[in-house]
Amino acid sequence: MPQSIARVTLLVRNYDEALEFYTQKLGFHLLQDTPLPDKKRWLLVAPPNSRGAALLLAEADTPEQSRSIGNQTGGRVFLFLHTDDFHRDYKAYQSHGVHFLESPRQESYGTVAVFEDLYGNKWDLLEPTAPVDRPTNGD
Repeated sequence: MPQSIARVTLLVRNYDEALEFYTQKLGFHLLQDTPLPDKKRWLLVAPPNSRGAALLLAEADTPEQSRSIGNQTGGRVFLFLHTDDFHRDYKAYQSHGVHFLESPRQESYGTVAVFEDLYGNKWDLLEPTAPVDRPTNGD
């Protein structure tokens, strides 16, 4: 059976502020917003026309979880957002106040720039130069 990653949990400070950032600034679509017990929500967002994993926005509810907001990977780039038109999305994100940590650069794998989400998690906005290959059988 083929497998794929379906959801990635992203710790957030507040459901509504996170939803606003992802839908208004990055243009993601709200896929699901279902109330759960204890004031929790099943809140899923994804880029438009995405065929990949969706983000589960999870409001931190312990001090330990709160300490991880914005630093879920110890300062490394956390998520890689592929696009078919880097400059279109780069300009749109800039116009919506998304903070880029660097100017766009050309690498052997594509055009890329690192930006931060509203909590400081680092993302790569990336237009690959070629389709992304997936290793098979451990290759």
